[in-house]
Amino acid sequence: MRISVSSDMDEPVARLVVAELRRRGHEVRAHGALRPGADPQWAVCSEAAARDVAAGTADQAVVCCWTGTGASIAANKVPGVRAALCTDAYTAEGARRWNDANVLALGLRLTSEPVLKEILDAWFATTPSEAPEDRTNMTHLTHLDTPHPNP
Repeated sequence: MRISVSSDMDEPVARLVVAELRRRGHEVRAHGALRPGADPQWAVCSEAAARDVAAGTADQAVVCCWTGTGASIAANKVPGVRAALCTDAYTAEGARRWNDANVLALGLRLTSEPVLKEILDAWFATTPSEAPEDRTNMTHLTHLDTPHPNP
């Protein structure tokens, strides 16, 4: 799988994300502080990774900043992106299952190596739900990506 990864800081957890994804056989494209010469601002590098997903040049992305909040907000501004800030494996599983999230947002401050591996295990082991209610919600989110005049 092709995965774009961004981080606004060159922190051990961000480097571990890249290493762990490569160890799992994924092709990684780095943005921000993880790529020499790239703009490391969280809004800029998170957008770049999210745009890779929206354009189809990446299948998914992992965006990181100190809390993960800014990275998730920036990624979610890109139409077609459904970024989820996940702090544990259960949240990652739910984000994939019920929300068909295609971008994983992580906080650099609190994500330990064992928790990161648990999150990635859950993220990649889970597929989007095919339940009618869940598919209806996904369709509605796609509809929200297109600007509509107020009724």
